[in-house]
Amino acid sequence: MPTQSDDLPSRIKETIRHFWGFDTLRPLQQEAIEASLASRDSLVVMPTGGGKSLCYQVPPAVAERTDVVISPLISLMKDQVDGLIARGYPAAALHSNLSPAERRDIERGMREHEYRLIFAAPERALSSWFLNSMQAMNVQSIAIDEAHCISQWGHDFRPEYRQLAMLRDRFTKANFHAFTATATPRVQQDIVDQLRLRNPARLIGRFDRPNLIYRILPKVGKIEQIVEALRRHEKEAAIIYCISRRDTEELANVLRANGFNAAHYHGKMDANSRRKTQEAFSNEQLDVVVATVAFGMGIDRSNVRCVIHESMPKTIEHYQQETGRAGRDGLEAECVMLYSAGDAMRWESLIEKSAENAENPREVIEASRELIDAVSSLCRRPVCRHKSLSEYFGQTYDKPNCGACDVCLEDVEGYDDATVAAQKILSCVARVQQRFGIGHVVDVLLGANTENIRRNNHQELSTYGLMKDTPREQLQSMVYQLVDQGLLVRTPGDRPTLQLNDQSWAVMKGQIDVKLLRPKQKKASRSKAGEQSWEGVDKELFEELRKWRKGVADERRVPPYVIMEDSTLMELASVRPTTLDVLRAVRGIGDKRMTDFGAAITRLIDAWCERHHISTNERGETSVVIPVSKRPSEARQRAFDLFAKQQPLEHVAAKISRAPSTTAQYLIEWIHQAQPKAVDPWVDPETYKQVLAAMSEDGRLKPVFEKLGGAVPYETIRIVIAHQRAHAGLPPE
Repeated sequence: MPTQSDDLPSRIKETIRHFWGFDTLRPLQQEAIEASLASRDSLVVMPTGGGKSLCYQVPPAVAERTDVVISPLISLMKDQVDGLIARGYPAAALHSNLSPAERRDIERGMREHEYRLIFAAPERALSSWFLNSMQAMNVQSIAIDEAHCISQWGHDFRPEYRQLAMLRDRFTKANFHAFTATATPRVQQDIVDQLRLRNPARLIGRFDRPNLIYRILPKVGKIEQIVEALRRHEKEAAIIYCISRRDTEELANVLRANGFNAAHYHGKMDANSRRKTQEAFSNEQLDVVVATVAFGMGIDRSNVRCVIHESMPKTIEHYQQETGRAGRDGLEAECVMLYSAGDAMRWESLIEKSAENAENPREVIEASRELIDAVSSLCRRPVCRHKSLSEYFGQTYDKPNCGACDVCLEDVEGYDDATVAAQKILSCVARVQQRFGIGHVVDVLLGANTENIRRNNHQELSTYGLMKDTPREQLQSMVYQLVDQGLLVRTPGDRPTLQLNDQSWAVMKGQIDVKLLRPKQKKASRSKAGEQSWEGVDKELFEELRKWRKGVADERRVPPYVIMEDSTLMELASVRPTTLDVLRAVRGIGDKRMTDFGAAITRLIDAWCERHHISTNERGETSVVIPVSKRPSEARQRAFDLFAKQQPLEHVAAKISRAPSTTAQYLIEWIHQAQPKAVDPWVDPETYKQVLAAMSEDGRLKPVFEKLGGAVPYETIRIVIAHQRAHAGLPPE
């Protein structure tokens, strides 16, 4: 549960409200912030989207000091700094893409202590100039983001991260904080040891991402499966991960031919092409990026709605990290992985080649195979995906049904007569004398006319054409599933062949029943969380707000999510604020956003609601579209009649079928029109006196609310102010 506003220390509460427009924190954020403020080292492990960055952004703003953040990628640093500056937070990043003038300006700002956060890559952080600058700024706290990179047991080990321990020798009094989204207990301890963290606060969050739908499906028609998943997220952001550069280019071409706005991305592209693709995706000019893992950590776009793995990833840590790019705004997102036994073999081959230059190649290969086996097991086992992932990272998962994965949503089904199909496949392997690979066996079963079949006279076999009515990719999936289940053996090496084992013969003798899976022939289910997340949100207004955001982002030359997150737009489309005090209560609207966008947002929403005859200022209530036959004027008049009879606010709201916030607005209008002597039915006399005593001359609500310690709701304050203005002959505020 989030930490409530009343439980937060006032300095932290004021800071997050001012810059981020929040009055609550997520689990462990307060503990991480307070560890830094108390000068205590920490290890913070939170899933992507869990709010790690806030943990190192808040302390320097509260303590009015300058902290340093070590981050591995320029794009990641730039996105964070752009987002902070848009909120009015003083931050900068030093990297190689800066112009000389930009670099000089940042260096001047560092000398004059203008910044609260300075971002730098590991190599730059260890340079003599930067070390001296850190001492001149009296840096007291250093945060290492993506800290799993320091561990040889981590999934993205970077040797340069090992050298960061040198900072401990140079800054003996500074506190150090390691942040990562994916770390098993073994990796967590390695991070602590390598950075020499001193009695660190170990803050390990839940690895589970309940807003993600995981679908791990056998590959039975890759292109069709990918297209089907993308169709569920039309015009929304999606990332597709592939193993090789060639795969990314070929798949992007196919998707463009199918009408998708897609591009490829991989490490061998020239820097300018990579930058253009990444910026187009960040700026919402590109919907789909087909990429190798090189695209992983450089993405800070919060509204990615779909992540697809066209093949099995190398490790579960990679899978957790890459699927973590989806739904960072907390809204529902879908993660689809298509797998086959061939993926594991492909990874093993790549690892063997890359390990040739390692100091201990055998150790590297064995450790990598252990990780590959773990992700292969995740794919094969029909166990709740949320449960499996939680347990891999050492945490329990007690829900009997997550309602958000292919297993719990029952998205897969068994083939009819799977045992018979398995017997046909195994029999064909026997007939070709266990000397051929998957492709040839499939060709024989399909009755193909190939040179290899003719040369070996395999068209004469009894199994030739035995499964000719089965689509090729489905048949290949069946063969791979038999390998996955240990019912068939595929030899290692560059020219693998299929061979039988004792289990194979038992299947052919009818001693073992076989189950082969395929995706159900139906539209994929939605999770309950996804259905609830849009409850009360006017989707047309949400799209209108997205267009407005895009226009502002283009003007400022920043990604749209820097201007405002989708989750904030959704709340705006639910609450529909048309006054600044209601807008201020929307989560994500801090002081800078109020100043920059408050008037524009309220004007846009007011005009929209008037055109569509929709009530405003719902304060999070489920939105109600009012039919033309019951326009607000009718409900308003009925409310006036009930107020004249001194009916309570809740009673009137129920009678006119309007939200309490809308009904309260009608009450204020009635007060100005009727000018009653007292408002006792709606505000008790003692509270009325307290508000009156706290009122300022300018009649603003926030100072009154704060003076009363938040004990009196804004609506009550508005009623008192309205009553005072009405009797003073002043117009409504």
